[in-house]
Amino acid sequence: MDLHILVSMVVWTVCSVILLFVLMYVDSLFTRYNDIEELKAGNMAVTTRLVLKLLTQAYILSTSIATSNRLGEALLVSVVSFALLLLLERTVRLLFAVWGKLDLDHGTQQGKIGYGLLSGSLHIVGALIISAFL
Repeated sequence: MDLHILVSMVVWTVCSVILLFVLMYVDSLFTRYNDIEELKAGNMAVTTRLVLKLLTQAYILSTSIATSNRLGEALLVSVVSFALLLLLERTVRLLFAVWGKLDLDHGTQQGKIGYGLLSGSLHIVGALIISAFL
């Protein structure tokens, strides 16, 4: 394997991991509870949601990397995709709150696994929709 390819792979991976952590941190700012504290307390609903959010961000990032020729382009597409995902998820959460009287954050924080699974699946669905355009 060419040394240039190995160096590129390392640089792309490091940049992607850093962006992934930044995106997960930004997402946590929009959550009414602390994911890490709930995880430490054994809240499986929060853990489920967090794992699905992580998989979602990784999927979007891997798709943008696979379809981009330049690192900057891949990272920009990932950030824009994240913003779209955040907007889409918030809109659907609002619809669930208004029409279904479901407060997904509250139910997830209470440890209701169904709420955490539904909340996390909103991320997955959004990622699949967004990634179709990449």
